[in-house]
Amino acid sequence: MADDETERLLTTIGHLLARDKEYPLDGTLLYAEVGQNFVAPSIFKNLSDHILYRDPDLRELGDALLDLWEAQDSDDRWEEIEYVVRDGKFDVAFTYPEEIDREEDSFERRDRVVQSYFGTKRIVYPPLLAEGDGPRYEL
Repeated sequence: MADDETERLLTTIGHLLARDKEYPLDGTLLYAEVGQNFVAPSIFKNLSDHILYRDPDLRELGDALLDLWEAQDSDDRWEEIEYVVRDGKFDVAFTYPEEIDREEDSFERRDRVVQSYFGTKRIVYPPLLAEGDGPRYEL
């Protein structure tokens, strides 16, 4: 992966995370699973008494993550990214396929990673839609 391209894409991801003006950027974690034509990002905010899940913008953030993943040498691509913002700076950790325990549930792994950054506080997810609350389409 070209260093300039990597830096550009990581900076772009930071700018996309900064668009959420409802909560401070500091204390933000982006955790994402990425693969061929697949991206599953999750954003978490470290608040005083809990960790808050925020819905990601899949269009722009998903494209930036896929671009970052595709910019790598295809023989050595990571599968998960942890992008954390603290004190106005970001740190990035990549997890490669051979480092992932395939027996571990991906949601449990995600929660474990989040708590490794922010502690064992409760993670608050948005409520699930009740039946009939979401859009309904007729065929």
